[in-house]
Amino acid sequence: MVAMRRALVAVAGAAMAVVGVAGVSAGVGANASAGDRAGGAGIAPEADVAYHGHVMVREGRLGVRLVVANHGPSGVADATVRLRFSVPLAGAQVLPSGCLRAGPDEVLCGAGELRAGAGTGRSLKGRGLDLALRVAVHTVEVTVRIDTAWNGGASDRNPQNNEHRVLAPATGDRYFF
Repeated sequence: MVAMRRALVAVAGAAMAVVGVAGVSAGVGANASAGDRAGGAGIAPEADVAYHGHVMVREGRLGVRLVVANHGPSGVADATVRLRFSVPLAGAQVLPSGCLRAGPDEVLCGAGELRAGAGTGRSLKGRGLDLALRVAVHTVEVTVRIDTAWNGGASDRNPQNNEHRVLAPATGDRYFF
């Protein structure tokens, strides 16, 4: 029984050390709210990264228009959006600056710093991103999955606006998300 208590204490101590390190690494920097800086050291700032746009597929071409926004309340020092496709992309692609291939059917794009409140109000004024891609196989439809690969360690309590799955038939029509 004593050995079991010692093991539990050791595990609890190790867990607290990991949580403490994670809290410090998440940091409370310039993007944290005044309340976080005042007494909540180690608490990750809260941000609401959002993606809006459309997908279009026609004759082997795949177009994605993406606007990245942050509805706040805290800013994000850096964000990366992940786009995954249900079909492989053609070999050589010209990608926008800040984007790279992460696999045969995946692209990562850095969105950079996103200030709090960017994209609020009537017009969406976030960071725009246009991808003109080619698919490797003939297809009648493509499913595009969009989500956040990195948001600077911020917590996001509203994933519904940054996790999308869009089915786009190869009609040349725009399918909005």
